[in-house]
Amino acid sequence: MKLIHDLYNYRELLKSNVKKEIRGKYKGSFLGILWSFINPLLQTIVYTIVFSIIMKNSMDNYLIFVVTGIIPWNFFLTTMIQGITTIKSNAGIIKKVYFPREILPISVVLSGLVNFFISCLIILLFCLFSGIGISWHIIIVPFIAVIQFFFTLGLVFALSAINIYIQDTEYIIQFILNMVFYATPILYQATDLPILFQKLLNLNPITHMLNAYRDAFMYHSLPSARIIIILIVLTTIVCFGGFKIFKKLEKGFAEQV
Repeated sequence: MKLIHDLYNYRELLKSNVKKEIRGKYKGSFLGILWSFINPLLQTIVYTIVFSIIMKNSMDNYLIFVVTGIIPWNFFLTTMIQGITTIKSNAGIIKKVYFPREILPISVVLSGLVNFFISCLIILLFCLFSGIGISWHIIIVPFIAVIQFFFTLGLVFALSAINIYIQDTEYIIQFILNMVFYATPILYQATDLPILFQKLLNLNPITHMLNAYRDAFMYHSLPSARIIIILIVLTTIVCFGGFKIFKKLEKGFAEQV
């Protein structure tokens, strides 16, 4: 309750920080926020050419499969990378002014969520022009995005705080994220792998989030209720645990940054 109260009292700071994160990401670039469209679009085209044409992937609607994987993954990747360093990069203001420190990681992940919803327009356009079309099942997309938001926020809470004390954290996490990219069915179907590897992929929460997005956008169906419940429970644990770690470590931020 105190967190909600603090966020309400500092809502203008939160709002300005989110705007700063969104604008600052492409500050000075000619195309600005259009890069939110261009980056995933170019990635999708490159991966589709490599895997569909060069490596002869014969999967139907592979372009849609890739774009519905790349855009949610970019939401996770960019918010994780920016979020881990957000306390360190705001060292000056942390030392001079009091405000709820959790506003910093929340601002990063919230700006990522906004960018994700903007980028979803690309998925909708691909679905329309590919002939797959759009169904009412996309109403589940914001709900899945909120689950992803809180899951990522929990990780960012914990890791941004730990990074102040163990500064190698950001480099270790970047390496791990590179590995997780290939351990997530973004460019390939999990069913193409041996059973053992499929079981390992099922331990990755991002796998189930991507499948949920694909169910809504690509297959015109709702995700499994069982999977959604598991994701909600896991996300609650991760977010609550990450927040507890953050609050435990924040007392030393001003001295450590």
